[in-house]
Amino acid sequence: MALATRTAKPPSSPSLIGSVWRSTVGKKAVMAVTGVIMLAYLVAHMLGNLKVFFGAGEFNHYAAWIRTIGEPFLHHKWFLWLARVVLSVAVVLHGVAAYQLSRRDLAARPVKYQGRGRGGDRRRASYATRTMRWGGVILGLFIVWHILDLTTLTVNPNAQEGRTYENLVASFDRWYVSAFYIVAMLALGLHIRHGFWSAAQTLGVGSARRDRLLKTLANGLAALLTCGFIAVPIGVLTGVVS
Repeated sequence: MALATRTAKPPSSPSLIGSVWRSTVGKKAVMAVTGVIMLAYLVAHMLGNLKVFFGAGEFNHYAAWIRTIGEPFLHHKWFLWLARVVLSVAVVLHGVAAYQLSRRDLAARPVKYQGRGRGGDRRRASYATRTMRWGGVILGLFIVWHILDLTTLTVNPNAQEGRTYENLVASFDRWYVSAFYIVAMLALGLHIRHGFWSAAQTLGVGSARRDRLLKTLANGLAALLTCGFIAVPIGVLTGVVS
């Protein structure tokens, strides 16, 4: 009597994207690429924000222009929504990769360092890790608030569609909102300072000869963006923007 035999299927090979995502190097590469995308957005966003110092007409015109980019090929606001989708995907991938890398780091190092022989390295690594971790949490909370405040106008006391300048002034006229914004921008500066350096190493841009230049660029870019963003709420609180 013949017995039916069942042929075992060979295990399917993982996809290239899946293999890259599961590897530590791949996650770092995802963080680096998404970080570059977010950094480009931040530079453009900061430059646009500074138009607030030229008055309501100039700022509202700029806000309206953003909604017409790509017309008539793209419909009204399509470019804006495409940018939001790309940015949202970048933020989510960046955050998930950062969380998973953090968990791997903790799993690989379950026992805290002891002794003083490596104290300097331990303190530097610990400072950078805490800065990126808590800075990321602060920025995540800020993004949620910022969207509710100036995009959906859910928590904005002015809430006038199409009057971006007035909405911004109404928001930053509340001292606690400005304080939260400033704290978030300081966290952003520290995040960029360390993240720019890490991204350069991951993408293979860094080298022993370029270290000083990259550190200078990281510090300068972080300071520029922090000061540029903070200038707006300070301008509102001091009456320069009203």
